[in-house]
Amino acid sequence: MPEVLYGGARGGGKTDGVLGKYALKARRYGRNFNGIFFRRELPMLDDAIERSQEIYGPLCGSRGWNDQKKTWRFPWGGRLRFRPLERVQDADKYQGQNVSDACVEEAGNYPDSAPIDRLNGVLRSAHGVPTQLILTGNPGGPGQLWIKARYIDPDPAGMKILKRKLPNGKEHRYVFIPSRLENNRILMEMDPEYVNRLYLVGSPELVKAWLAGDWSAIAGAYFPEFALDKHVIAPFEIPKHWVRFRAADWGSARPFSIGWYAVSDGEFAAFPRGSIIRYREWYGIATNNAGEFMPNVGIKLTADQLGEGIIARDAGEKIDYSVIDPAAFAENGGPSIGERLAGMKAFFQRADNTRIAQSGAMGGWDLVRQRLLGDDRPMLYIFSTCTHLIRTLPALQHDPLRPEDVDTDGEDHAPDELRYACSSRPWVRNAAHTPPPKFPIQQSVREIIDGRRRKRLGDG
Repeated sequence: MPEVLYGGARGGGKTDGVLGKYALKARRYGRNFNGIFFRRELPMLDDAIERSQEIYGPLCGSRGWNDQKKTWRFPWGGRLRFRPLERVQDADKYQGQNVSDACVEEAGNYPDSAPIDRLNGVLRSAHGVPTQLILTGNPGGPGQLWIKARYIDPDPAGMKILKRKLPNGKEHRYVFIPSRLENNRILMEMDPEYVNRLYLVGSPELVKAWLAGDWSAIAGAYFPEFALDKHVIAPFEIPKHWVRFRAADWGSARPFSIGWYAVSDGEFAAFPRGSIIRYREWYGIATNNAGEFMPNVGIKLTADQLGEGIIARDAGEKIDYSVIDPAAFAENGGPSIGERLAGMKAFFQRADNTRIAQSGAMGGWDLVRQRLLGDDRPMLYIFSTCTHLIRTLPALQHDPLRPEDVDTDGEDHAPDELRYACSSRPWVRNAAHTPPPKFPIQQSVREIIDGRRRKRLGDG
């Protein structure tokens, strides 16, 4: 049976739909039905468990439910368990079992798909039960990116069986089934004011996501100022005298992100003087056997391989300076990542890693927002070829515990690299090649330390 994403509007009856399907399947396949209902944490399943008691109680009787084991035993011998699924290791606990069906509720709570994907290795039946994985969810949350890319973008209207080729030549089938509020007739009859209350939940994007189930409306976006028509531009030949610099966010098991930037001197009317243009990217993200990106999974390049790749992509350009996450200079008994990159002639300085405003100084995210807004025009532009920044920047969410910061559970590597770029004090070079001002960030840490030492000794 095809893998299913059953998702969209709030109140669409998704939980009832899955529970009802499992009751029918348990009756058809008897003791060979073995289903598991997952959420990221067990307490999140409280409502689903209560609803299952309302639906299954009359069917299974008082002996059907084992509260200690959080398990239903159907009259025909099959069972349905409620379990947490937070990590890949949680899915591995069911290896060797004949799990015929698995449902993951609120899949949007998962920053990446790895724990859910691992369930495909658990689903099997030695008795011919057609196995199936079902996901439910609403637009928004840390999993918005991978869910939308996998299930929504190929067929936004849904209800069409999609296929992707596997390495062995076979096909994996999957489908997006839209959940709409009007499908839940019981809720609409019992609580007709629910629709009206959804209009009051917050921003227009949130209303659109929850009421209409619109996966293109990113509720809770950290940068609602970002707009494709304002900030994404077609590539063009950048003047050679413009300042060019790199920014980088290191990653091995997680993706790395390298961005190349140019600073406009105002000679093109379209780009204000001092605006920055991200004209190239290199993003180290893994793909699965179906060729899909695996959010938050890196390609595990060594620092030497990364350095070689950066130099090759420089394409002979004159790079005026480069900044990288300061963590790249951490030493753990051997050369740091920064040192190893320097050994490959890819020189970087420590980036300003101030995320949010402190002691009156602007934080890095504020600088990104300021450039997105600009005055009458933006001060940040992105070539349309920089697909991963365009993909991940608008999907950033607020940290629920620290709203002024982004939710770091999301795929924030390219946005972090952009933050380093905006915090690097980009300067403008005129066509006359005016020498750049000497900001401290353009000095090496060693030069700064040596200068301070000379002053203490009276040599400076």
